[in-house]
Amino acid sequence: MIIDKNIAKYLVFSEDTLKNALVKINDNKERVVFAVDETGRLEGVLTDGDVRRWLVAADPVDLGIAAGKVANGDFRSARLGGDRHAIEAMLDSRINFVPLVDDYGHLVGVARARRPVMDIGGFRLEESSPAFVIAEIGNNHQGSLDMAMRLIDEAAGAGAHCAKFQMRDLASLYANAGDHTDASEDLGSQYTLDLLSRFSLKTEDLFKAFDHCKVKGLIPLCTPWDLASVEALERYGIAAYKAASADLTNHQLLAAIADTGRPLLLSTGMSVESEIIEAVEVLRQHGAQYVLLHCNSTYPAPFKDINLAYMDRLKSIGECLVGYSGHERGFAVVLAAVARGAKVVEKHFTLDKSLEGNDHKVSLLPEEFRAMVDAIGQVEESMGSAEARGLTQGEMMNRETLAKSLIINCDIAAGAEIRDEMLVVRSPGKGLQPNQRAKLVGRKAKRDMKAGDFFFASDISDSDARPRPFKFRRPWGLPVRYHDYRTLLPMTAMPLIEFHLSYVDMDLDLAPFFDQPLDVDFVIHSPELFAGDHVLDLCSEDEAYRALSISNLQRVIDLTRRLKQWFPRTRRPQIVTNVGGFSMDSHLSADQVAHLHTLLDDSLARLDMVGVEIIPQTMPPYPWHFGGQRYHNLFVDAADIVGFCKRHNMRVCLDVSHSKLACTHLKTTFSGFMEEVGPYVAHLHLADAKGVDGEGIQIGTGDIDFAAMARQLDRLAPQASFIPEIWQGHKNDGEGFWVALDRLEEWF
Repeated sequence: MIIDKNIAKYLVFSEDTLKNALVKINDNKERVVFAVDETGRLEGVLTDGDVRRWLVAADPVDLGIAAGKVANGDFRSARLGGDRHAIEAMLDSRINFVPLVDDYGHLVGVARARRPVMDIGGFRLEESSPAFVIAEIGNNHQGSLDMAMRLIDEAAGAGAHCAKFQMRDLASLYANAGDHTDASEDLGSQYTLDLLSRFSLKTEDLFKAFDHCKVKGLIPLCTPWDLASVEALERYGIAAYKAASADLTNHQLLAAIADTGRPLLLSTGMSVESEIIEAVEVLRQHGAQYVLLHCNSTYPAPFKDINLAYMDRLKSIGECLVGYSGHERGFAVVLAAVARGAKVVEKHFTLDKSLEGNDHKVSLLPEEFRAMVDAIGQVEESMGSAEARGLTQGEMMNRETLAKSLIINCDIAAGAEIRDEMLVVRSPGKGLQPNQRAKLVGRKAKRDMKAGDFFFASDISDSDARPRPFKFRRPWGLPVRYHDYRTLLPMTAMPLIEFHLSYVDMDLDLAPFFDQPLDVDFVIHSPELFAGDHVLDLCSEDEAYRALSISNLQRVIDLTRRLKQWFPRTRRPQIVTNVGGFSMDSHLSADQVAHLHTLLDDSLARLDMVGVEIIPQTMPPYPWHFGGQRYHNLFVDAADIVGFCKRHNMRVCLDVSHSKLACTHLKTTFSGFMEEVGPYVAHLHLADAKGVDGEGIQIGTGDIDFAAMARQLDRLAPQASFIPEIWQGHKNDGEGFWVALDRLEEWF
């Protein structure tokens, strides 16, 4: 059982509206609030179940009704400080929370079943949360408030969630009242007392440092070494406590911290297992919320002594979340601890490792701490889950290129039996995988096939997507290449085609592909990769590289002008392009993005765009570039896109899959993105999206609400044309495109 005295997150006034009560239920993630009168006296319990029951019976539904009228007034409560076993017995599978009241019926606490979740200054700590990263400043401020402020600033800049300090009342803590001149003390105690006498902050200065933490967005925590310090920190209102390894056997101090009702992080260094078990029992008896931190209390700790495997046992002993407090060199062990499940990470933090005091030698400098925080994020992102393995988008791309397919080695007619001797395995992997061979043998061919043709999933399924006349409210077409547009055009009455050029196409003679004018519009999609492994980047810091990108895009513009003679319907052909702005290792800062825009502006000014319309494509946050993933910084955020369009009086190609991924990454709504960007959309690429990097997937298999999006586009960009841009949709005579168009027709 946990006794939580942080009751603000549970409280609503009985006269407050039900709507506000629902907001609090949602925010505290506990599915319960308690209704109190203006004096704090408990009047009712309101769970999400109570709300559902009221909604079913209410006619009409009025969320402005007083919360107290919906709350359950028939509740069980207990007195704070009452028999713990009796309170714990009230918690069962049906009752997860017991309100705790004082002698006057005021709500003063909440008892709940023990589970690995807690709130530390607004940071919700649980199994699914990122690790809570603590910059342990301790006494590394050398007794200077100015240095403490600098350390806080640097810790915030380095990505810490928390800055932690230490507090001692030397007079009550030491048997000799903290006399650092006491000649009778052992050498080690004399050295420690000397440092503490010179390098401790006054209480009022420590509280100023806490306040500065909050200004910088850090959660201030502190380690009290004595009861007097606990009392002082309670007067301040510290969010949580950290107890040092040296106090794991100090049950009086642990009980005092537990009785505050605030979360406790407890280090377990310099102790044996029986002592850890005893400490855990004390915390349980007092209803404490706690995390056990694995620790080796030597400075620096030898790697051979750290024994991270014990974290698993520690978690079992405490039945709680576990963390790691490290004193070893570097931060490689921290990353291993996070991979093993550490949800709290503590490392000492300094501005100068050569300063006086043991802690500086095992501390991280700001740039080292920043590198650790970044690496922790990478480790957490890589952990994934234990669910059945699937293919990532990048792996699917590489499988298409590197794997093998089943291919027919002779001509056969539709309806003919497929025999094993007709099948060969060849690269690339764009067709049916070799392990599906047995499913093909003995089946009837669904189509006429020539030697060298690939088999596809539809050859062993009931799928039969085929071209037909489609009806849409806006111009539409398909992505094509020079070599296949003549095959695709007669299949359905599409009013436009979008040529997806490769760098090889740039140098081809057009005569073999075009012999008469075509009664369709056309759009050009510029290559992203050009000869010599050159990825188009109009924002490159390398002037020579950027000049080559400008030259390559100018070649695309010139080619588009030549193609226009075959498409008399198209007055001003559009050129879809990715303008660059990607980075290899992380997303860029706002200042760096602004600089990229300056380079892009200059690049566009050097292009001759007469007779064509360049429409930059909206981009995903993590684009796939030829089997690998990068970070994109331009045309990802709605405000960035709109700012560009206004500055240049230009429009964009809205790739809805890319932009949905961007909204998921940025934690913004796709509908809000559409409202901002919609008026600047000239052309659309339509595909579904999944997560933050699952792009180009089949319509209806991802996260996009196409019905809602279609309604917005009808209002915001009614003239914008579109193509379905399903990844590998062209395979098997455009099967993926026909499926997409079938589904899109319902909404567009």
